[in-house]
Amino acid sequence: MSKLSDQLRIHEGVRSHVYKCSSGLETIGVGRCIAQGSLGLSDDEIDYLLENDIKRCKQELVSLPWFIDLDPVRQDALVNLCFNLGLTRLLGFKNAMAAMATGDYDKAAEEFLDSRWSRQVGQRSLEVAHMIRTGEYP
Repeated sequence: MSKLSDQLRIHEGVRSHVYKCSSGLETIGVGRCIAQGSLGLSDDEIDYLLENDIKRCKQELVSLPWFIDLDPVRQDALVNLCFNLGLTRLLGFKNAMAAMATGDYDKAAEEFLDSRWSRQVGQRSLEVAHMIRTGEYP
């Protein structure tokens, strides 16, 4: 299998971002066509990618010294935010993050809700704010 994998990597190329193959179809990885109507991704592959993204977000958030002291639901809320915004944009919510750091969860929730992000994502922001405020899933 490893010789075949090596050969396919050479023949197909390896790309971490979407590109157009010689047929003009959206492709990723080692020749995986993801264009509409093609093989796409299996449920297992989608789950694998999601789990890796969640792990990455948690690893990034651990850089905040107070993150590990949060209850699991509030940690999940921040992972959700980091997943959606990226850590850099999340850290741009200075008032909300300062409130999170001091345990003022009502203020943090209000700060997140009073934002362009909240207006863009609608129901998602209400659910995440509820998690921050109460420490419970909606």
